Amino acid sequence: MKLEAKQIFKDFGQVKVLKGIDLTIDKSEVVSIVGASGAGKTTLLQIISTLDKPTSGRVYYDGTDILKFSEKEIARFRNTKIGFIFQFHQLLPEFTAIENVVIPALISKQDRKKANKRGKELLDFLNLSHRLEHKPAELSGGEKQRVAIARALINNPEVVFADEPTGNLDSHNRDEMHQLFLNLRNEFNKTFVIVSHDMELAKVSDRVMTIKDGVMV
Repeated sequence: MKLEAKQIFKDFGQVKVLKGIDLTIDKSEVVSIVGASGAGKTTLLQIISTLDKPTSGRVYYDGTDILKFSEKEIARFRNTKIGFIFQFHQLLPEFTAIENVVIPALISKQDRKKANKRGKELLDFLNLSHRLEHKPAELSGGEKQRVAIARALINNPEVVFADEPTGNLDSHNRDEMHQLFLNLRNEFNKTFVIVSHDMELAKVSDRVMTIKDGVMV
């Protein structure tokens, strides 16, 4: 799925955070968006991933302007076409690894048995088949993030957005995560858009985009 953003502006009151961003991301690309704190990276990610709306500008997926969708249509699109990975994994502490993974599938009313099968396959691919019944408190930082990745992939999304996915990991787990993103792209043919301060992660991406003071440089 091709993603295009055209002339994205975002203001918060008198503060202009994004000042006319244009970008195109092709299917199956791994793209890193980098920049200093406050440059507008996360704001841009939230807009192109449908979590927020711009002050002005358009966002297209395969030529369809998703900003014309109703809230209900956007929610459905987000649940079926987009996956999210966050810095602090955001796993629910009372649920096991497999239960956390299948939550988006159950929200989209998929069959529980099929969702569990798919979740187990993803966790197995991520070398977590021995952790299915473990709760987040029993998992290492790297394991929690891999569970979060499986959750992002459970609905077979076209595009996966990751916001500082290695920011909370030690150097060993960070290096493993770098390679994992490339393996996931190759295995599942997904598009990955990654916001990060991690220049080592950016180096293994297909392309790096840099934001400075709300514009692409």
